Amino acid sequence: MLLLASASPARRRLLEQAGVPHRVQVSGVDEEGIQEPDPQQLVQRLALAKAQAVAGSLTSAAAWPSMGVLGCDSLLVVQQEVWGKPRDAAEAVARWRRMAGGWGDLHTGHALVQPPAPGGIAAPLQAVVTTRVHFAALSAAAIDSYVASGEPLACAGGFALEGRGGLVVERLEGCFSNVIGLSLPLLRRWLDPGVLDSAPR
Repeated sequence: MLLLASASPARRRLLEQAGVPHRVQVSGVDEEGIQEPDPQQLVQRLALAKAQAVAGSLTSAAAWPSMGVLGCDSLLVVQQEVWGKPRDAAEAVARWRRMAGGWGDLHTGHALVQPPAPGGIAAPLQAVVTTRVHFAALSAAAIDSYVASGEPLACAGGFALEGRGGLVVERLEGCFSNVIGLSLPLLRRWLDPGVLDSAPR
């Protein structure tokens, strides 16, 4: 069992589709309170803070999930600017006018806090996975239509690859699931063979 320290329904769906047994506990971390100019270091700090906050709430050995506590955080970098979720529709439209026809780097920080062992607590596993994203050259009307759907307002970078955003992404370089919020290949490497042994057949 994996404990996901995230409120993201997209991350939950990824784990469900991959057959990874898990449950969810939202961390409650104040993301605005963590400042870091480097986007890769920022997503890593946020991911670790979420995982450690949830791990710190587990008061007994029996409460620990066998696979540990996983925290994740994602940001999009376009033209050297760091973008999380748009504040409103106007900001989403302005961003998409800059994104359309260009490239962005989607960074996702991952942190896995492992269960305590007889020999002591191991250092958390940490990694940032980056995927390059090439966006379609959309017309102003297409941008307005996509933003009006409401989907961009709920997603880091203003698009959801697994939703309508799949129509407006031309190409990816790197891990596909990372763009949705969690690198499944990285998770497999961290948990193998346990994750494959636990997955339903």
